[in-house]
Amino acid sequence: MSTETAPNADRVSAPPPAGWEEARSRVYAVGLAAALPTVARPLVDTDGSTLVEPLTTRTDLPAFPTSSVDGWAVRGSGPWRVVGRVLAGSTPAPLTEDDTTVEIATGAMVPEGATAVLRVEESKIADGLVSGVPRSTPEWRKPGEEAYADEVLLPAGTPVDPAVIGLAATCGHDTLRVRRAPRAALLVFGDELLTAGPPAAGRVRDALGPSVPAWLRRYGCQVRPSDVVGPVADTLPAHVAALRSALANADLVCTTGGTMNGPVDHLHPTLEALGADYVVNTVAVRPGFPMLLARLTGPDGRARFVAGLPGNPQSAIVALVSLVAPLLAGLQGRSMPVLPQATLAEAVPGRGDHTHLALVRVDRAAGVAFPVRHVGSAMLRGLAGADGFAVIRPGTSGEPGDRVPIVPLPLFPGERAS
Repeated sequence: MSTETAPNADRVSAPPPAGWEEARSRVYAVGLAAALPTVARPLVDTDGSTLVEPLTTRTDLPAFPTSSVDGWAVRGSGPWRVVGRVLAGSTPAPLTEDDTTVEIATGAMVPEGATAVLRVEESKIADGLVSGVPRSTPEWRKPGEEAYADEVLLPAGTPVDPAVIGLAATCGHDTLRVRRAPRAALLVFGDELLTAGPPAAGRVRDALGPSVPAWLRRYGCQVRPSDVVGPVADTLPAHVAALRSALANADLVCTTGGTMNGPVDHLHPTLEALGADYVVNTVAVRPGFPMLLARLTGPDGRARFVAGLPGNPQSAIVALVSLVAPLLAGLQGRSMPVLPQATLAEAVPGRGDHTHLALVRVDRAAGVAFPVRHVGSAMLRGLAGADGFAVIRPGTSGEPGDRVPIVPLPLFPGERAS
């Protein structure tokens, strides 16, 4: 179609909204089918990425017997004559004679021939001889105690966090093969938006331009300052040009506003002009109903995605957790996120035949979810004090004591929930 303004009367009515759970499954599947290429990265550059092959050990762990205490590596029943010292990082000579010992540091290699390690605090030295009674439990770590060479410790698809990085280093790895981080961009639509100062004269402050990139980074995306554009003028040509430019470098372009079919809502005709296919076009969820995900093919033959977020701020975040989170899990080769559950402390109303995502604060120790206040679609006050959204399924309401799924808000890349 033309990239000039399309009359509202000519626009095709939207199809029935997808169910919330169906929409999540659908976008995850298309993300997984378009999983990002693999790259080798130094360990220090892998936090927040995803393993594309199992993490295995290059040697036994530990690779050699190591003392777990400071003390004496002894041979025989004693008393023992001191014949040397072993520090961490050195290879000791064997103990070949009974009733001999070497002083040994924690983490040092236990010499061949040693029969026990005596703790320094449980030993005595007199007349040049060491005496004491070693404990019955060996005071050293045996080779393979933690893992054997080539043992699989973590499967492909595991998110990399600092603990995984440390384990990989222990295993002897210098690099890891991971999925390339998704590259994301954001287009802010709406002539009514201000980018500085307080709201005034019928114009409101843009809250999504500054915040959505931060949410995307917490989902593991790379977002540069130059990738955030807007407000884009409320004309179809401006929308087409902005989206085409953003798609040149991004795997995912998020847009804010314009997801309905009003006189200045140009996202749908823009997607048509660029030859996009809808993966999901509206979702039966409140808030956040007019969300969408579309797919295009880039010049390199790889899929690109456009996530249309509603203009109301809380609705936009609902769209992020509903569509963007499972899409990115697929693109990164991870499993579909499994939602934790919590017990409702208070009643939460249903939303008829729509899923209700209700903002809650979660006491993780008690496993209890407390609904928060100030949760209108245009409000962010409730979101700022929340941990996630309680899922109230269609045709139901949440009663105190009900166990319900919780959609968590994203943490920092690599961070794990408590």
